[in-house]
Amino acid sequence: MRIAIIAALPGELKPLVKGWKRVATNERGITKWALSRGADTWIAVCAGMGADAALRAYANAVSDGPVDMLLSVGWAGSLHAEVPAGTVQIPTIVIDAQTGEQFRLTEGKRKWRLVTTVRVADESEKARLAATYRGAVLVDMEAATVARLADMHGIPLLCIKGVSDAAGANRYVPGLFTFFSDDSRVDELRSYAKNNLPPASAPEVTKVVDEIQFRAEFKKRLAPQLNSWIDKKTR
Repeated sequence: MRIAIIAALPGELKPLVKGWKRVATNERGITKWALSRGADTWIAVCAGMGADAALRAYANAVSDGPVDMLLSVGWAGSLHAEVPAGTVQIPTIVIDAQTGEQFRLTEGKRKWRLVTTVRVADESEKARLAATYRGAVLVDMEAATVARLADMHGIPLLCIKGVSDAAGANRYVPGLFTFFSDDSRVDELRSYAKNNLPPASAPEVTKVVDEIQFRAEFKKRLAPQLNSWIDKKTR
């Protein structure tokens, strides 16, 4: 079995692919790893944020042959107070906010909805999405594209999302997360905020720093859960 993991950023996969083989892609902006266990091959690819990047990642993942299963893995924002930052969620329905398409990932009764948008969702956009899509609890920028690809090719999809920001994330938080998502860049973020943002942004910048540092610790907990799931699938 060949299983492809599609993510946006290397940081989302770094703890998971520790020990995997790094694969040269000869394509700028695409990072790829592979792991073989018995008859199974796992391929992990990231190519950036958004639909176009997800398409590029998928194309690279299948460049050596078709895959039998897709995983959409990475960060998502919360749309509901009952879905706190720092938790791992497995959506069962993915909605494309741009087209209105809905992709059901399981035949079960559980309905845990994720909405995919074309841009990072700030606080007001999160409120709009929650009001527009009843029952939606998460928002990301890639899952609908991966779900559409799985549907087109008749292969199953599992969506695993770590919740990076709470439902009440404010106007500066999404953008700062996008550009300063690595724990090693915290000092750079503080310097950028001091030189480019108004003093009123200070509480929000502090929140971003806290949550980025929290993310770094959270990655260490998310990776073992994914690796445990991989171990079970390959036994």
